[in-house]
This record gives sequence, C-alpha cells and structure tokens, in this order.
Amino acid sequence: VVRRRLLQRYEHQPFISCLAGFYSCRWRRYQRKRTEPGKCCCSMVNELKISSDMDFSFCFSLVFLYTWGEGKNDYNGFDWYNYGNLGFWFLWSLVILIVAAVLFAYTSLLLVLAMCLLAEGQQLYLHWSHKIGTFLVLGFTISSLFALSILWRDHRKTVRLSFQVTAPYLHIGAIAIMVLLSWPVALHALRADKKVIQVVIVGPYLAILLFLFLIPLGMYSPCIREEGTLGPKPALIGHRGAPMLAPENTEMSFLKTIEHGGDGLETDVTISYDGVPFLMHDDTLRRTTNIHEVYPNETGKAASLFSWDSLQKLNAGTWFLKNKPFLGMGSLSKADQNQAMNQSIYTLSGFLRLADSHNKLVIFDLYRPPEKHPYRNLWLRKVLDVILKESKIKRHLVLWLHNSVRSFVQSVAPGFQHTMGRKAPIEDLLKHNIVKLNLVYTDMSSEDIRKYAEANITTNFYVVNEPWLYSLAWCSGAHSVTTNAVHLLKDLSQPLFLMTPRQYNMMWILTDLTSAFLISLIFAL
Repeated sequence: VVRRRLLQRYEHQPFISCLAGFYSCRWRRYQRKRTEPGKCCCSMVNELKISSDMDFSFCFSLVFLYTWGEGKNDYNGFDWYNYGNLGFWFLWSLVILIVAAVLFAYTSLLLVLAMCLLAEGQQLYLHWSHKIGTFLVLGFTISSLFALSILWRDHRKTVRLSFQVTAPYLHIGAIAIMVLLSWPVALHALRADKKVIQVVIVGPYLAILLFLFLIPLGMYSPCIREEGTLGPKPALIGHRGAPMLAPENTEMSFLKTIEHGGDGLETDVTISYDGVPFLMHDDTLRRTTNIHEVYPNETGKAASLFSWDSLQKLNAGTWFLKNKPFLGMGSLSKADQNQAMNQSIYTLSGFLRLADSHNKLVIFDLYRPPEKHPYRNLWLRKVLDVILKESKIKRHLVLWLHNSVRSFVQSVAPGFQHTMGRKAPIEDLLKHNIVKLNLVYTDMSSEDIRKYAEANITTNFYVVNEPWLYSLAWCSGAHSVTTNAVHLLKDLSQPLFLMTPRQYNMMWILTDLTSAFLISLIFAL
C-alpha cells in the first residue's frame, strides 16, 4: 500500500511537469497541488492578483504591439526625429518593434501555460522571476503607450484609421481567441461547487463574448462598398523621389520614380548664398551629405549659407549606402550602388527640366533663407525665375503649394495648379482658385474627399507608404498620394480589403454563429 501511494505521488507526468516547470519552476510532482472541486485556481489571494497582473500585461503588450506595428508607415520619420536629437542614424523603430513582439510572445506563452495548467486541474503558482517579468512588461508597455500619446499624437489618428481596414480581421481573431478560452473557462466553472463562483467565472466571459458579437454594428470602413462604386487608383507622387531605392532629392532618386511609373515628383527647395535654388529637406547638410569630411568645422551651418560652388563639392549619396534609412530596403545592384555613390546635390532647374521632359507633375516645399541672407527677400522671385525662364516647364505640371503672395504668383504665372496645404471652406478655396488640397494622411476622411470633389477640388495625401494605408486612400476616393514606395504601391491592382456590405454581413453572421455553436458544444461536453 505504501509503495502504491509513493508511486502515485511520484509517478512521471511529463506534460504537466513541463507546464509547471516553465510556469512555476516546479518540475517534481510533490511540489505541485491539484485544485480541489469548488476551490480557487490560486492557493493565495496574492497569486490571484499576480494572475490578474499577467492578464493585464498580455492585454497591454498586445495593444502596444498593434499600435507600434500599425505605425510602420512613419518609422522613417521617427528615426529621423531621433537622428536630430542624438546626432547619429539608427533604426530605433525596428528595435522597438522587436521588443514589442518579444514582450507579447512572452506574456502569451505564460497565459497559454496558465490555461493548460487550469485545464489539468493544477493550482497556479507563478515563479518569482515571471512575476518580475510580467511587472516589467506591464510597466514598460503602459509607459511606452503614454509616451507615444504625448510625443507622437498623430499616431493615435493612424491607429484609428487602421481600424477601418483591420477591424473585420481583428473581430474574427478575437472571436477565435474566445472560442479557445471557452475550454479552460468551462472546465474551471465545472469544478466550482457553488453557483456564485460559476457565475463569477462564466459571467464576464459571456459579457465579453456578447460585446464581440455585436461590435460589428459600430464598424465603418469605406472599403465596404457596393460593387462597381470604387473610384480610380490614386496617382503616385514620389516623396523626394524614390528614397527607398536611391538617395533622397537626387537625380537618381527622381529617375527611379519615373522608371517605376510614378505620376509626379515631390521635393524641397532652398536657395544657396549666391542665389542658386537647390534641393534639400534638412536645415543642415549633416544627414544627407559627407560634409563632416569636406567641411568638418561647418556641420551645423545652415545649408542655405553655403555658396553653390561649395555645395557642388559634397557627395549626396554615400550616406544612403552607409545608413540604409528605410526598414526592408533590400540590397541594391552593383550598378545602383555605383550610381548612388556618385550623386551630388541637385538644382531646382535640373529637377524641373527632368520632370518636364517626362511630363511629370511637380510639387515642392519652399524654405525661406535665414536672416542676413542676401536673398532673404528675393527668394520667391528667384524661384519663379528658374521655373518660368530657365526650366520653362509646362505650367500645368506645377502644383504651387506656397501660400504667401499667391495672388502675385497667379498674376505672373497663370496656369499653375494652385494647391492648399490645409482644409478650408469650399468658398474660400474657390475664391483663391485652389484646385487641389495637399493634406497629411491623418486628415483622411471619405466624406471630406467627396465634398471637395463635388467642387472639382482634388485631394493628395502624404506620406503614404504602407499598402493598407494606400488601400484606404483608394477606397476613400483620394486623387493621389505622396509616397516613399512608388515601386511597391504601383503593383496593387485593388485595395487589400474590399467587400460589399452583403459579403461583410455574411462573414460577420457566419463567424458569430460558428463560434456560438462551438462554445455551446464545449460547455455542453
């Protein structure tokens, strides 16, 4: 009898041993306890609190992973912001994405182990190292989400936009998780000997399930539309050319955009100390040239304070090969590497001639020179001289964005397509002969797009890099987008998510009915 009892006490249970070993570091059977019928899954109130913390850690790590993952469209801007503050280039966005994925995988594994232990009737005891780990995950994800909401407020708008594409799939995923959870919930409720405990266990589960069943009633997406109502594919304007394939704002970058079928070119224009308009986005030359090699004592000097002769001595391509500024850029061919290494700063005149020769639209931001610059008060006239006299680009190809002295520009250069960089009442736009709006993508609204289109005012959104965001712009009726990824978006033949209301309703109803049947079956068994 003693031998039999010892064997029962110490008999080998490899599956439960692995579960308890990884979760509680209790590899031997005598270290574990079974949950008695009617008893809580946790032996102490403190353990119950730890289990709740683990659930919160899982939820917040999931929210953080989704939030950061959907922000991929702006990773380059995030890394550029950190470059400006730290002084060196690094893909911090990729590091944060990896950390978010690791934290979510860790909390998910702990949750799966806990559910399996519950299903085997074992009491939960989280090892102290995991307790510290879940606490750190919870603190890190909450502080990260708070920092994002403060420092990157537009990111919340990006996440809200993403729901218009991902919500149907998130709904199916959430329902699938609830089906999987029904198994341990049913087992735990079955072991409870009091009705109150059963209600406490099953009640919240059913409330969440009912919420998920009904949540599609509040969903909206412009990509759920009747067949045949989808508008034309938005035109693609290369943001500083094709900066994922070539150094930004260089001749090679614009040629790559043209090669991949871009409809327009976007750039940034400043003016040298001796009056030559050239292309440069940043205030200084540190990020996109080798100024630290040629003029090491002038790296912080404004780009517009250099003469054109000095600017011509700089290389505008080697930084691109060294830093690889975009996530998932891929490798360049040997010919492209050689071409990139020999890029120089590009003039506005050369840019306009290139666009005109290929019949491409152009849009550009104009930067006024700083105080004491010789062309501080003449810079706009100098830019207009280059457009009208030097390059002689077809005027209908110019999307004039700069808002000051617009009436003067309209008088000396009739034919430009005048563009506004913000939303405004239609009456005001028509009064100033505005034919296009150039808006940040977080301002995207299918209702506003339709309203402006009825007044023959088209919309362009910037900067749209991700296929899901381009799909949303397409469904919303955008006329064009400014993008870093012309070579990727041009291959989309239709939006990633496109359904008729009838198809969506069928998917919603079938998902709910199937899940309700499976959950009922599990509880019945």
